[in-house]
Amino acid sequence: MTGTVERGRRLPVPARWGELRTWAAAVDPGHTRLHLASVATAAMLLAAVAASVLRALTGQPITIVLFSVVLAMISNLAVNENDLRRRRVTTALMVLPAAASATVSALLATNRVAADVVFVLVMMVAVAVRRYGPRGVALGMAAFMPFFFVQFLHAGPGELPFLLAGAVIGIGSTFLLRCLVFTRRSEAVLDALFRAFEARLHALLLTAVEAVETTAGEPDLDPLVRAQARLNETALLVTDRLDDTDDGPDAAAGPVAGLRQWIIDSELAAERVAMSVRRSVEHHDPITDDDRAELAEGLRALAAATAVGTPGAIAARLYDGARSAVAGIVDRPAGVGPAAREQRIGFAVVRLADAMQTTVEQARLRIAEHHDSDRETAGGDPAPEPVPEQVEPPAGRDRFGGLALHTRQAVQVGVATSLAIVVGELISPARWYWAVIAAFVVFAGTASRGDVLSRGWARAVGTAGGVVAGMLLALLVGGNVVASLALLFVCVFLALYLVRISQAMMAFWITAVLALLYGVIGQFSVQTLVLRVEETVVGGALGMLAAYLILPTRSRTAFAEALDDALTAVDVSLRTSVDAALGRPGAGDPLEKARAVDTAVATVRTRAVPLQHPVARRPLRRGVHHTVRVVGAVDHYTRQLAAQAATASVPGWAATLEPAAERVRADLDGLRRILDDGWGPADRREHPSGAGPADYGVGSAEELLDAAEADAASRTAAGAGTERTRRLAAARLLRRIDQLAVGLARELCGQTWSEPAPAGRGAGHADGSGAAAAG
Repeated sequence: MTGTVERGRRLPVPARWGELRTWAAAVDPGHTRLHLASVATAAMLLAAVAASVLRALTGQPITIVLFSVVLAMISNLAVNENDLRRRRVTTALMVLPAAASATVSALLATNRVAADVVFVLVMMVAVAVRRYGPRGVALGMAAFMPFFFVQFLHAGPGELPFLLAGAVIGIGSTFLLRCLVFTRRSEAVLDALFRAFEARLHALLLTAVEAVETTAGEPDLDPLVRAQARLNETALLVTDRLDDTDDGPDAAAGPVAGLRQWIIDSELAAERVAMSVRRSVEHHDPITDDDRAELAEGLRALAAATAVGTPGAIAARLYDGARSAVAGIVDRPAGVGPAAREQRIGFAVVRLADAMQTTVEQARLRIAEHHDSDRETAGGDPAPEPVPEQVEPPAGRDRFGGLALHTRQAVQVGVATSLAIVVGELISPARWYWAVIAAFVVFAGTASRGDVLSRGWARAVGTAGGVVAGMLLALLVGGNVVASLALLFVCVFLALYLVRISQAMMAFWITAVLALLYGVIGQFSVQTLVLRVEETVVGGALGMLAAYLILPTRSRTAFAEALDDALTAVDVSLRTSVDAALGRPGAGDPLEKARAVDTAVATVRTRAVPLQHPVARRPLRRGVHHTVRVVGAVDHYTRQLAAQAATASVPGWAATLEPAAERVRADLDGLRRILDDGWGPADRREHPSGAGPADYGVGSAEELLDAAEADAASRTAAGAGTERTRRLAAARLLRRIDQLAVGLARELCGQTWSEPAPAGRGAGHADGSGAAAAG
């Protein structure tokens, strides 16, 4: 089987090649990092050539070339607009703050104290404007880097015209290559992203096979959880790209309009496979050897079918093989306990085979149709994260009464960089800027002091490793200028390729670049590289110190804010899904609101990382892990409900569905307030410790959901069989969301609770309507 990996057996060459292609598609979804790094490196080369010509004509020093190259790199990294038109505008606008910043810096060249003061103010403003989104981030960096670099080059007013020309050359090179020449057609990006989706699904299925086949010891489920998260991230990238591609008033009838639904169906089916396998493993279910072999065979056939490059005819046979492998398990009478969980795996395999076979066919068809529309979008960057609909806190302040995140960070950056200038100059008057940059960079993309600590530590480790690598590379080239320049651009490419993955790797390769650069200009020394480590550690430490002492944002508070946002997004999604299911005009797109939930839950997972660090207390780690898992499950069922609601319209169901949905939303709101009290600042608690779920308005919606489910199953409301199944699935999904919300609320308030069966009431039907219709 193409793409099949079997433990203990050497794969034939075609299978190994198929696995390699699958891995290549999965490691960089849509080839976005590859495109960004390639275009950025090319822009830096173009800027170097153009600036060298200007230098030859004017007799200026090499500083004009360095200035242009640095701005070419920054204008690529800082601009993260997915829409081509917005990217062009943002990139063009970067010339204005870059020119203004370089001008002020050059005019202050003779007054070091004033220059330092203004430099700190520029960095504070660069952080503060991040509140305005990707464009604010880009323009802030366009102001920061030129000011710093002019100071670093000791350029004065006499060099100002050439510095301005260098700014235009650097940013213009990026504009030319990234915004005009190397844009990517939307269907090419979609095709690459869909291949990445298949590859990530392939990896998840192989991990599921390993979990099912493991009989000795405790299987490690962490790889399955990570594979599930990566598949979800890739599905979001695909649906985001579909939104960008199929916009406009006629989007609903566009060539890729239905593909979003099929992608979501396939992702949910894959999640059902992962969740069913996890539950069976966690319960240590005694599965017979024959059944275990059949489940593994079905999963392995799905894995082979989803390997990148598997021909359509072979994939179709593999999907049929997956269904046949688990047919004996699926066709049995409904079981309970371990037997029911085993059947759910079988149902999940069948559902995923059905979903993926349709999705692959439709994806190829719709992408090919879209080729004729000749519409162009940018494809070099990952799609920007959708912003969940939420109730905004008062302007300038967060929901817990403090200053807004970027305002706090602007003050922290001001303190940290001021100290970094002083301490950096004490260590080395010539290399003080490394400390300042480290103090500034540790605040990028952070939300709490724990994030700053992790980022500062990663940068220090990466820099130390880069020093070792730089010395080895410098010894390797032995002063050969051509070899040094070639390796220099290779290191630049690797730094740009890895910047969105790891700050440590970015620092590693940039330090290697500096070592090669110093070798080219004849200033290489071990002492200089060691000094870089010292300055970087000092700057990072001062940044972390400022984050902990100056207007600190605790990791717990940042986690509470993310949970608040996620449950608010769930509430909005439920309201939209119910309105859509009832056929109300202007209800909105349930799938769009569900994607906002996905984005908010991804933020929850990110904010949880500092709290799950090994240095944290075990009870804290366990509590965070459990909360994140329950919120992730709520996200899963919310998206399933949105998928059901997107194709439903049952106005007559309002009498029973609406009261049930309102009760579920009230329980979610109560859980949100409990989490705010538990993780937020103690002085902002709504109720004192010891309060029960009822104090927050949490109460079970079981009776109301019973009425809604009975109404959905009744003859007068049922209609066609497919519609009846959809309504029953929607009611059971609402029940599952309520069970999770009420259960977590009771646990957090010190009451006991045991997690119910995945499908709620009605689970375990022989036809899969309980386990599969809701999944």
